[in-house]
Amino acid sequence: MRGAPRLLTATAAALALLLTGCGDSGEDDGKITLQFQSLAWQKESVDANKALVKEWNATHPDVRVEYVQGSWDSVHDQLLTSFEGGEAPDIIHDASDDLADFAYGGYLADLGDLLPERLTSDIPQRSWETTTFGGKVYGVPFLQEPRVLIANSTWLKKSGVRIPTPGKPWSWAEFRRISKELGDGEDGKYGVAWPLKEPVSATLNLSLSTGGQMFHRGADGKVDVRFDAADEIMPRTVHDQVNTDESASGTTLGMGGSDTLPGFFGGKYAMVPLGFSYRQQIVQQAPDGFEWQVLPAPAGKEGLAQGVSPQTLSVSEDSPHKKEAAEFIDFFLQPENMVKLARGDWMLPTGKEALKDPALHTEKDDWAAGTALAADLRSAPAQSVRGYPEWKDKVATPAFQEYYSGAIGLDELRERLVKDGNLVLKRYQR
Repeated sequence: MRGAPRLLTATAAALALLLTGCGDSGEDDGKITLQFQSLAWQKESVDANKALVKEWNATHPDVRVEYVQGSWDSVHDQLLTSFEGGEAPDIIHDASDDLADFAYGGYLADLGDLLPERLTSDIPQRSWETTTFGGKVYGVPFLQEPRVLIANSTWLKKSGVRIPTPGKPWSWAEFRRISKELGDGEDGKYGVAWPLKEPVSATLNLSLSTGGQMFHRGADGKVDVRFDAADEIMPRTVHDQVNTDESASGTTLGMGGSDTLPGFFGGKYAMVPLGFSYRQQIVQQAPDGFEWQVLPAPAGKEGLAQGVSPQTLSVSEDSPHKKEAAEFIDFFLQPENMVKLARGDWMLPTGKEALKDPALHTEKDDWAAGTALAADLRSAPAQSVRGYPEWKDKVATPAFQEYYSGAIGLDELRERLVKDGNLVLKRYQR
């Protein structure tokens, strides 16, 4: 999943790669040098990444890894430029939902025969599906982030509502009802605040719990957009919370997750749906005495199923040292190292052994509440859909924004997503 703060502009990122000599994987003394572009941005995460690179270099004198700082904000364009210019880093940190175009474009190496059995068996098949395109594996998924409800626990306890657990979560209907009980806008207090500045991934991923799919692949491999009854449940809940019940603040629809935190701390919202990693900001920024807790997202007929786009490590197809790059990835993602990376980013590891680590099952900072959701995480619906970025930007984002705000109804939302969406996807499937 992608980080929030941004480190480098596209120009600065490209310049950084040029200065570090990306694409030049050998040295005059015959030793191998690999460039590893990391997108870590939080201090704990950057420190963990750099420490592991240092540890590798201390024990592998003939294969040196250079740490290169990249940026989530510019990574797609920067990588495309570096691929086309023959200067791509050997080892690439990205997110699985950004890999499809690079994989189909021939820029990434097929890792199928390069990875050890230890690593391939440690990561569940459902996670490998996020980086598999056309039957080939183009990345190693290693960190993932469920979307959860961050709640004002004092407010919830005082209200007397049932507190959901992973074993007995709220249904979407119950979530709507309880949100209204917690606050209907009177005195500026709301049951929930939805930060939906970028509404598409949240809608698609949470709709997996109700059986929503949106994208359907036919026997010919072509994908079409549908908006069936199961796809309606999650977005209709949000729409009705904002426009009918007034239990959700309409002003937060255009916000990012961080933008809602001051109001959350100030007692305006009882709950905020956020990525699991936002706990770090809450720990750092919450006023003294503010009590909060992590609750599972609402469940549907598919239980707590939820789509995710894990962080990934890939190898450039142009790298002359793919074997050594894969060996570094194997080292980097040893279970104890995966735990360090997960804790540094406040996310969950994909590896089964790492998920067993006691540090990820503590009540402190509600690590255990997130780890309990790991088995329900699935490949995000749009992972392998060519043309998805254009569909998202030109069709789905404005349509969902207008629907959630009440500017259009469900029928018009459906027509735009399906009719306009299929026109976009058709161009990518000829």
